[in-house]
Amino acid sequence: MGFSITTWNINSVRLRMPIVEQLVLKHRPDILCLQETKVTNDLFPAAPLRAMGYNHIIIHGQKGYHGVAIASRIPLAEDHRQDYCGVGDARHISAIFEHGNRRVRLHNFYVPAGGDEPDRTINPKFGHKLDFIEEMKLLKANGEANTSAILVGDLNIAPLEHDVWSHKQLLKIVSHTPVETEGLLEVMKRGAWLDLMRQHVPENEKLYTWWSYRAKDWEAADRGRRLDHIWSSSDLGPHLKRIEILKEARGWDRPSDHVPVTAHFDF
Repeated sequence: MGFSITTWNINSVRLRMPIVEQLVLKHRPDILCLQETKVTNDLFPAAPLRAMGYNHIIIHGQKGYHGVAIASRIPLAEDHRQDYCGVGDARHISAIFEHGNRRVRLHNFYVPAGGDEPDRTINPKFGHKLDFIEEMKLLKANGEANTSAILVGDLNIAPLEHDVWSHKQLLKIVSHTPVETEGLLEVMKRGAWLDLMRQHVPENEKLYTWWSYRAKDWEAADRGRRLDHIWSSSDLGPHLKRIEILKEARGWDRPSDHVPVTAHFDF
């Protein structure tokens, strides 16, 4: 029995519903997690998703900013929205699903980008990001009895040397500064999370999920970063079959600057 889950920062779900439909019709993941939906709950475009078989949808939206959603072919239960940093941003949602005799808690995150200047004394957005990561250190992969866990989302940090096109040149660029990368690795360590994207791709190989809109020819330049992640509790690691990064989606009509990432399991 197989199972697949896709995570994608869609950068406005209403604007980009055509490419969401393109993804689903071609790849048909069991669960689709979206970030940066940029829409209130009442205006979320659920109808097209239901028409494609995603009858179980939970959303945590916000007008014009942030927003996360889970659309599933599998029933979802016990949904929860955590207000990280207590500022009211729609950046987290979680739910329980059952598949292959497993009970799984799924977390969908949109971590703050952090602005341009990596100094919290002059850039409150960067301070907010660091505080958000600090709170994430409390999240445990084995935090619920008899329940596996999967964490996905745009975490806005490329933690490893080869998660960026140039480690040396990006050390002072937000998303790859040491305070961020060390913080995210500590989230993984304290919570006993597995980095599934690196399970089958060695750490010395380049791996990207995001290419800037600012690049005139993003594909030729290939100056990417791995900002999108899929983690799990240790018991699911042996059940990972493969990870797919749909790089071609960056070249679709009116694309997001992020591309879909899909994990395929054998449970």
